Amino acid sequence: MDVLTLILIVSGLGLFETINSVDNAIINAEILAGMQPKMQRWFLLWGLLLAVFLIRGLLPWLIVWTVNPELGPVQSLTATFSNDPKVLQAVHHSAPLLLMAAGTFLLFLFFHWLFLEPKSFGLWGEKFFYKNGVWFYAVVSVLLSIIVWQALKIGSLPAFAAVVGSTVFFITHGFKQNAEADEKKLLSSHRSDLSKVFYLEVIDASFSIDGVLGAFAFTMSVPLILIGNGLGAWVVRYITISNIYNIKKYQFLKNGAMYSILVLGLIMLADAFGFDIPSWLSPVATFIVVGYFFYKSRQVLLAA
Repeated sequence: MDVLTLILIVSGLGLFETINSVDNAIINAEILAGMQPKMQRWFLLWGLLLAVFLIRGLLPWLIVWTVNPELGPVQSLTATFSNDPKVLQAVHHSAPLLLMAAGTFLLFLFFHWLFLEPKSFGLWGEKFFYKNGVWFYAVVSVLLSIIVWQALKIGSLPAFAAVVGSTVFFITHGFKQNAEADEKKLLSSHRSDLSKVFYLEVIDASFSIDGVLGAFAFTMSVPLILIGNGLGAWVVRYITISNIYNIKKYQFLKNGAMYSILVLGLIMLADAFGFDIPSWLSPVATFIVVGYFFYKSRQVLLAA
């Protein structure tokens, strides 16, 4: 892998993590506003270290290790930089399982946003899908059936991986819904700053799942995921304390994040089904999709 590709992958990971975490940053900013400055600084420093190293570093490493138990902890971390043919073969063999699960998860995530989540309508057809949100469960059920049916032609494990991806989506979605309900209670309560910090860490962990699984569309290298997602997490912390409410004015950034999730999910599934996907496609597609919706948001902002 040449230096230019490495830079492109890390940059794409950082951009994807940043845009995908805007909602998380908004929640952080609203809760931090009611906390003492000392606890704000503590969360923004130590919370960042936990978010980067414990969540965005430990989780992808555990995922790679889980699908490659024969590699052990050290080789799972450095697998994609290894010259050992056995290590490379193990990673190559397990990649479709991971990509199948993560791709299914991302597609479910996109369709949930398209059908059920309130949004600024940025493209033709979004309003139609939102008005017919009741069809979400039917659409993802049929989608899962198609993916599993096609995956069974490869083997039972890829098909099971697709089911695992859908299961992870509904579990994490339940946590997010509960977190959103707790946020309203927390803002109106007089709980201690320490309890709010713990809550923010749990929220950050639940929101990081999307970014971690999406990162495998860019690379299977855990160190690169750690660097790219860590960069994105740092940017999210920065905009949390500086200009998060200015970021909210760019009303179509969320659309950009979700359409990039759709593209990354499709890339993952295509890769899992054996199509040859170049390493530069995911970061380039992310830059194009997010760039378009940023431009669209900018035009609306200038016209206001």
